[in-house]
Amino acid sequence: MNKALYSLIGYLLLPVMLLRLFIKSIKVPAYRKRISERLGFINEIPVPIIWIHCVSVGEFRASIPLIDALIKQHPAHRILVSTTTPTGSDALKQHYSNEVLHLYFPFDLGFIVKRYINKIKPDLCILMETEIWPNLIYALKQKHIPSILINARMSERSLEKYQKFASNLVNETLNNLSIIATQNQNSANRFILLGAQKDKVINAGNIKFDLNPQADTLTINALKKITNDRLVVTFASTHEGEERQIVDSFLKYQDSIDALLIIVPRHPERFNEVEKLVNHSNLTIARRSRVKSTTSAQFLLGDSMGEMMSYFEISDIIFMGGSLNDTGGHNMLEPAALSKPIIFGPTVFNFAEISSELLNNQGAIQVQNSDQLLTEIIQLLTDQKKSDQLGKNANQYFKSKQGAVNNLTNQINLLLNQKNNY
Repeated sequence: MNKALYSLIGYLLLPVMLLRLFIKSIKVPAYRKRISERLGFINEIPVPIIWIHCVSVGEFRASIPLIDALIKQHPAHRILVSTTTPTGSDALKQHYSNEVLHLYFPFDLGFIVKRYINKIKPDLCILMETEIWPNLIYALKQKHIPSILINARMSERSLEKYQKFASNLVNETLNNLSIIATQNQNSANRFILLGAQKDKVINAGNIKFDLNPQADTLTINALKKITNDRLVVTFASTHEGEERQIVDSFLKYQDSIDALLIIVPRHPERFNEVEKLVNHSNLTIARRSRVKSTTSAQFLLGDSMGEMMSYFEISDIIFMGGSLNDTGGHNMLEPAALSKPIIFGPTVFNFAEISSELLNNQGAIQVQNSDQLLTEIIQLLTDQKKSDQLGKNANQYFKSKQGAVNNLTNQINLLLNQKNNY
């Protein structure tokens, strides 16, 4: 595939992409709002801009240490963060209020991204992880605007797909970037295998290790009123199918589990679905948004936004979702930063290196299915020494990998200086 064919497919799919937003808005009305931004119809921003694109909540949270550093080092610039999802927008506004600007990310079509770029006129565009958008990156290069892919990751599975279906397009796009700053050396090697010039690729490390996660004290206190000194197990960022597995296994082992189980679905539109699932299993569940004091329920549904760190803080054990199905897992580093014992399932290709290193450092447990998950939880609930050691090992590993934000700001400063001297 080349860029012309990619663009043609994009034009043909534009009505489908718009329809998809309206379908999503049936469950999440925010998807039908500010659609004009996705089409490039935005107001001009008359101040110097550093543009960072984060897809959703996870990417935004990971970028916070970098955003904080850029705000401090570049006071003459405003930071603009774009997201794809309303949850990402909400998380940004909750954390930064009006200190950071927000827009929705444009569809990757030539006329749309050109209009978008002409309105915001960024001095630099920073893309997170796997956000490789051919038309956007090409348009930035044509405008002599430097672009950097940060925290870049490339799994073996993604490498094979790119090589099979779009090697020429990806090769061209990667070399239109100014810098590719990868999370680890394995990803760096894979980007080079895809055709990226070696002098563009650096192993800067993973900025998720530079997080300083802090939970809100008021939220923690509110959650403690609900849990009332019970042991707590949190199933974080779960996906469709995972909750069913967890509930079915809990039914087998519930007599051995003396703890409150908190389920926090990854997508807010699934809150009602998960509540019905637990109720239909003849189990009791309370909703965080509705219960204010002690609950005797077996499950608590984490249906509140922006409180994940507080759930982690009050937890005795944390299972990271997206790993009992084919999602590829979610970020294990936030609970590691809090010295919490971590469990994840068999499918963690999104965090292959981190999960492997956590296991090698005895900082996590990997299970193959939900029955094994529940038996490991039972063992940790009854073995405080083992639980504490797991959390301690995870935290030591987390601290040993810090430093990526400093590496990235050095590269960003070089690019901005080059832009100013152009």
